[in-house]
Amino acid sequence: MVKDPVPLGEVRRALVIKLRHHGDVLLSSPVLSVLKAHAPHTEIDALVYADTAEMLSLHPAISTLHRIDRLWKKLGLLAQARAEWRLLQTLRSRQYDLIIHLTEHPRGAWLARLTGARWAVAPAMKQRGNFWQNAFTHFVTAPRNALRHTVERNLDALRRIGIYPEANERTLTLIPGAAAEARVAALLDQHGLNGQDGQHPGQKFIHIHPASRWHFKCWPSEKMAALIDRLHAEGHRVVLTAAPDAAETAMIEAIQARLRQPAIALSGQLSLKELAALTARAKLFIGVDSAPMHIAAAVGTPCVALFGPSGDKEWGPWGVTQRLITSQQHPCRPCGIDGCGGGKVSDCLASLPVERVHIAVQELLAE
Repeated sequence: MVKDPVPLGEVRRALVIKLRHHGDVLLSSPVLSVLKAHAPHTEIDALVYADTAEMLSLHPAISTLHRIDRLWKKLGLLAQARAEWRLLQTLRSRQYDLIIHLTEHPRGAWLARLTGARWAVAPAMKQRGNFWQNAFTHFVTAPRNALRHTVERNLDALRRIGIYPEANERTLTLIPGAAAEARVAALLDQHGLNGQDGQHPGQKFIHIHPASRWHFKCWPSEKMAALIDRLHAEGHRVVLTAAPDAAETAMIEAIQARLRQPAIALSGQLSLKELAALTARAKLFIGVDSAPMHIAAAVGTPCVALFGPSGDKEWGPWGVTQRLITSQQHPCRPCGIDGCGGGKVSDCLASLPVERVHIAVQELLAE
């Protein structure tokens, strides 16, 4: 037990800050659930970037979800300053007792100071100097010689202040919402993928999200197409999704062009909440290291996840039945760089054989 725990009985309001990408934000959701379970009287707010807010909106532990819009920077200095000032005034008005800052973003140190929180916890970063050191009361130590999943590293912020979550508390939370559920149900109806009696929708298809915002994390289109052809031959229906992005759309088109029979393509048609609602109805998810993979894990859909240069031990699907496909022939992985030599193509991922992925799919479907 820590010698300087935060007395939870004295914490009326807490703010959890996670300023990262979509998957990172979703992987912070257990922090909110665990804190609420151990301090049910506490109002818990969260601060995220506006474009990632759907990862936490409707989370039952959150009282207020504050947003920072990255587009403020394009409004001009005066308009940006006004937006930042309004946010700061809103946060100050909440009178937080506890700040939980889950990244090394310098904004966390400013907010810990400017909100006047009595307690504040953040990653230990002595290289940041006195400003960082004096902004927080508690510091989280990162592992030095071992890999640790991002969910556990987030939860370490709670452990540092005396909250020790049980294994069954460390679950992801993502609520699609009624509107998203209704729209996805309608789309599945159009393709004959809902339950015949209307009571047991979904689980008639495999959901594949082959793209990532980072191309070096993607499996070659020709191999994904070969896998889908095998699944079609076995009688499975496949739904393809991608973000409304030109590069991701092009990848879906490249896959479809190689298929003997086209898959059902919903690329660019779904919000993040709708993507979650769709994945929750699938019998299996196949994809790479990306936010949709974490979404699949959050809604409890078994995952086949292909990893190349990114670390599967830190970023693999959390808390769900899974098969992780990684190269055993590349001792250099996970290197964390954008393709071999920075060339945007990762040999460790591109070389993964279709047969190996197909076997993993068959194993999970059999389970």
